[in-house]
Amino acid sequence: MGNVATTVSGRTCQAWASNSPHSHSYDEDSRYPDGSASAAGNKCRNPSSSYDEGVWCYTTDPDERWEECDVPLCPEEGGCIPLPVMFVE
Repeated sequence: MGNVATTVSGRTCQAWASNSPHSHSYDEDSRYPDGSASAAGNKCRNPSSSYDEGVWCYTTDPDERWEECDVPLCPEEGGCIPLPVMFVE
């Protein structure tokens, strides 16, 4: 959960309920802690069960499909640790 809606490079996130400009299959509401893709809006999330590097989003930039977001990972115990900056193709 959180309100970050931009990627590490400052691109705006595409709404999860939208398939434009990038189509995707993350439309199952159970994938989102908000309760639905629509409720997640365009916030950084991780609806993928196979990606464990942090939160990300599809971007509104037609030339950049998706990127990670600059949100620290917070383990259940202890403090938050910042994510390394990396771009995902």
